[in-house]
Order: sequence, then structure tokens, then C-alpha cells
Amino acid sequence: MSLKTLHEGAILVADSHCASWRTPFIDFLKALERREIQTTQLILMGDNFDLLFGSVEETLRINSEAIELLNRLALTIEIFYLEGNHDFRLTSLFPHVHVVERGNQPLILSFENLRIALLHGDITVPLGYQIYTGLIRNRFILFCLNILNAVFWGIIIKKLSQQMQGKNHCKKIENFEEIAARHNSASWVSECDVIIEGHYHQNRSFDFEKLKYYNLAAFACNERYYVVKSPQNQTILDEVIFHKELR
Repeated sequence: MSLKTLHEGAILVADSHCASWRTPFIDFLKALERREIQTTQLILMGDNFDLLFGSVEETLRINSEAIELLNRLALTIEIFYLEGNHDFRLTSLFPHVHVVERGNQPLILSFENLRIALLHGDITVPLGYQIYTGLIRNRFILFCLNILNAVFWGIIIKKLSQQMQGKNHCKKIENFEEIAARHNSASWVSECDVIIEGHYHQNRSFDFEKLKYYNLAAFACNERYYVVKSPQNQTILDEVIFHKELR
């Protein structure tokens, strides 16, 4: 089966954690719509919303502007959306977007003579997290959450949003190379030359045996996004800071 292609000039955005009180991601999407930032391919690396659960109506309401923007952009730009641990069950929300659920990650794309593995980053993780992330995506649990949140006037989602406001997205992880190296034992590693992921917000890269690894910075931390370029100096990503004057 032939792979889909990663375009030169594609834009990657990770961990925007868009919320009512954190809106740079919306400003970024508006800049794309106005063509002040131009690309033919946008790849959202997950956790682009603080809380967006496809079957929980309140999370759709509080993110309605960004959802509408993405759906309009998807009519003119090819968009891949890799679901994260803060945004999932999204397929019905984005009919013209290539939504990639956690179970279908990594998404492997071809770029020149390379195979690029893209994933949110919460796949090769300890068992406890595997159980947790399965539970939060469970249809019955989300159904109950939606009902309870409606019955209690939105208090559950409000409380979750308040908890998210206290999260530090710029925290450095010590010994991060050991975490990144976990992928080396994954069954799909032999199928790729480069791994690009978000989730950890570290903005670091490593050279493993026969493999280049990138962990992207959180857009929520410093409003950085990445542009794909032809390999030069052993890198294929240009880091760009979103210009506030574009807003």
C-alpha cells in the first residue's frame, strides 16, 4: 500500500491547548484563513484543545469557533488531526479532516526518500497510563460524563477547565532522552526513518541508531510551530514563532 505524502512546506502544530482563556491557536487559524500564513498541508499533532471530547456537548460549545475555522480550512488545505489525550472522538466533528485516532498512530507519511512517523506521543507508555487513556475514550464513560455535566449545569467541564489553567506546559523533563528512546523497541520503528511527536512539550531532537527523533514544543507554551523543509544539516523542520502582529 502506498503511503500518503508529507509536503514540503507542511505546517505542524502540537499541544496548542486551546481554551476560552487561551486563544492563540484561534488567532493562528485565522491567519491561515486570511492566507497570511500559507501552506497546502496542516498537521495537528494532538492536544490542540484543552478539552474537546466529540461526544460531550459542552466541550463542543466552548470550542465552536475553532471547530468552525478548522472545518472551513479543511476545504482548501489538507489537514491531518492526530488525536491526543485532551482531544478525541473527533471524526464526526471534522468530516473533511483526516482524523487519526490513537489506535491508528503513528501515521506514516513519505517525504522525499524518508518515511516519517507522526504521533501525538502517548503510545509507548506505562501500563497505568494505557488503562487511563483507554478509560477516558470509552463511549459509555463519555456518555455518562455528557449527561452528568448537563444535569449539573456544566460544573464538571468547568472544574476540568479550571484544573487545566494551572498546568505548566513549559516544564523541562529531566532524562527525557530515556523517554524518547522507548520507541526504539516498538514494532513499527523498522518502518520509519524519522519520528515526530508532541505530548511532552520538550522541543528537543535526538539521533538514535538509524532513526531521527523530534519532540515538538507546545504551541501553548511559546506559540511555536514547525515547517517541513528538504533535509539540510540533518533536519527537516524549521521552527517558527507565531507573529503577534498577524493577529
